[in-house]
Amino acid sequence: MKKVIVLFVLILIAGSFLFVKTATSQTQDIAGTFFGKPVSRANYMVILRAVLSFQTPWGGIPRDREQAEKRVWDDLILSYEAHRRQITVGKKELEEKITETLKGNDVSFNWKESPQEYEKWVKDTLNAPVELFENQMRHLVQIKKLRDQIFDSINPSVTEEEAFQEFLNEQNSLSVALAEFDTLEEAQQFYEQVKNDPDAWEKAAKKDRESIPEDRMFRKPGFVALEFLIEMWKFPRKAVFDMIEMEIGEIYPPEPIYEGYGVFKILDVRRADESNFSKRKESYFKQLRSRKKYNGFKDWLSNLRKNADIQIYIEPPQELFP
Repeated sequence: MKKVIVLFVLILIAGSFLFVKTATSQTQDIAGTFFGKPVSRANYMVILRAVLSFQTPWGGIPRDREQAEKRVWDDLILSYEAHRRQITVGKKELEEKITETLKGNDVSFNWKESPQEYEKWVKDTLNAPVELFENQMRHLVQIKKLRDQIFDSINPSVTEEEAFQEFLNEQNSLSVALAEFDTLEEAQQFYEQVKNDPDAWEKAAKKDRESIPEDRMFRKPGFVALEFLIEMWKFPRKAVFDMIEMEIGEIYPPEPIYEGYGVFKILDVRRADESNFSKRKESYFKQLRSRKKYNGFKDWLSNLRKNADIQIYIEPPQELFP
C-alpha cells in the first residue's frame, strides 16, 4: 500500500490562494515551495500562461525561460501576499480589467452583451475557457492592488540638493567616441599612445572600422544626457562631469564602464543653464520621489523573495520559447 501524506496545496480559485487539505501520495505533482508550503503544478501553469499572454505595467511578456521563471514565481508570491493581506477584487474591477484587455486586443463586440462571442474569442485567442481567463484577469488586478498598496506606503524624502543633481544629470549633454578594452592595462596603454596625438586615435578608429562588427572596440553612444551615460553605459559620475569641462577633441583617461574599461574622446558638449532649475524644480522633486518609491518597492520585493525561500522543482516548458 502506498504511503499517504496530507499536504496543504495552494490552489488558485477565483484569483486567490486558498489552502486545501488534500490526501496525496509522495508523487504529488508540485512545482515548488515557498514559505515552506507546496505550490501545485496546476497553479504554476495558470500563472505561467498569464505571464506569457498579457503585458502588465510592471513587465512585458518574457522572451526566454529565465525571464519567465522569475516572473512566474514573483507573481506567485505576490498573489500569496495579496491573499495574506486580504486584498480582494470586486466585480466592477474585474469587468473593467476584462474590458481593458479586450480593447487592447481590438475586440469590437460588447463582451457582456455577447457571451457566446466572448467565449469564442477567449477559446480561439487563448485556447482557454472563460473561467480560466477571468481568473487570470482577477490575478492581475489583485497584484496591481498589492503593488499600489506597497507604493503608497513608501514616503521617501527628496532634498533640494538631490533635485539639483538630477537636473544637472539630465540637462548636461555629452558626445564622446569610446574605445573599449577588457583590462585597465590595455586601456592605459592605448591612452598613452593617443593622449597627445589626435592622429593616432583616428588611425586606430579607421583600422577598427575595417574589423568584423563583434571585434570592434570603438563606439559612439550619441549626443545624450549625462544620466544616460551614467545609467546605461555605467560611466562614472565624476568622469562625465569632468568631461563636460573639457575641450572638443581632448582625450579622457581610462575609466570602468558597463563591460571592461573605456578611453574617451570628447566630440561635443552642451552644458546646463542652471538658471532654469528654479522653474523646473518641482518636476525633479516629483521624478525623484517616483524613482525612490520604485526602488523601495524593489527592495520590498527582494526581501519578500528572500523570506519566501523559494524552492523550484520545474522549469517553464522549452517549447513555449521558440
